[in-house]
Amino acid sequence: MSALNRIRTNLITGFLGTGKTTTINALIRQRPEAERWAVFVNEYGLVPVDQVLYEGQDSEVEVAELGGGCMCCSTAFLMPPLLARLIRTVKPHRLLIEPTGVGHPASLIDQLRGEHFGHLLDLGPTLCVVDPKDFANPRLQSSPMFFDQIQMADIVVINWTDMRDPSLVRACRDWIEQFDPPKLCVQETNQGQVSLNWLDLEGARIRLPQFPNAHDQTRNAFEPPGDQSEHEVGTVVLDDPPAPGHPRRFENTDGLQSACGWILHPDEMFDRVALFAFLSQVDPILRLKGVFRCEDDWWSINRVKDETSTQQTTYRRDSRLEVICDGESLTWPEFEARLLSYRIDAAQ
Repeated sequence: MSALNRIRTNLITGFLGTGKTTTINALIRQRPEAERWAVFVNEYGLVPVDQVLYEGQDSEVEVAELGGGCMCCSTAFLMPPLLARLIRTVKPHRLLIEPTGVGHPASLIDQLRGEHFGHLLDLGPTLCVVDPKDFANPRLQSSPMFFDQIQMADIVVINWTDMRDPSLVRACRDWIEQFDPPKLCVQETNQGQVSLNWLDLEGARIRLPQFPNAHDQTRNAFEPPGDQSEHEVGTVVLDDPPAPGHPRRFENTDGLQSACGWILHPDEMFDRVALFAFLSQVDPILRLKGVFRCEDDWWSINRVKDETSTQQTTYRRDSRLEVICDGESLTWPEFEARLLSYRIDAAQ
């Protein structure tokens, strides 16, 4: 592929709950009418939900998802063939790649610039979305991944500015502006409102991570690990579909985060008000995404920390939910029992 025809590509990074999905939706709304786009999402959980949460569910925006761990380490061997298939199938004019919230971007950037993808992709500025609240959290501020996500970014978007103390926003910005090399731009926003023009800024520089070994990046990304089967990484394959009252549950953890996903029978119907009230309040939650068949329509729910949004959706295949929290802080069988109690037939 000639340099003029390479696919314009941008990484959208950021810690868990900073608003990456909202930011990508804001970019999708600015998609030029004549362009096809592709979004490649890496999720820590096993149950894919992001296709439901991204707008532009038409032939001009294709969403593919790799779940079950970070593509910088545990699922690295799955990333190249899945990304290559997405590029070959969609032939997009622009590609947006969203790593997991705890992913390290350095090895991914190396792969996208390397021999397998360098001739296909024109890697533009990397954009990192930051919540000032995370900057104020000593545990996160000392995290190598948190630091290097900002270190490796060309553009930093300070999100949630309408919800955070102005002095905290200023302190966060002052800290980011001390990084070397300096950023192409540091922007303050809310609701992920960003400009598409930012993704085409010129002047991106080679940025070296301060913590290159924060994740295991030594294994060849094109070689699968010897101790994992195909069903233990990547998004789930339903060999055994769920039955009414008996959803399929998929758990994974790395000791720092715990994720659990459910796929439910498509005929089951939920009390939307009661269910969404429960999902909006149950704690401790870092991230929650789902779609449910309710009595009045199909609805999606998207919760980032304490902020929850819901909307009607055109998705109709099945009800599904993915929850991520710190460590082993929730008991998933008990959570599942509570979830099922909001089925309309269970409430009668």
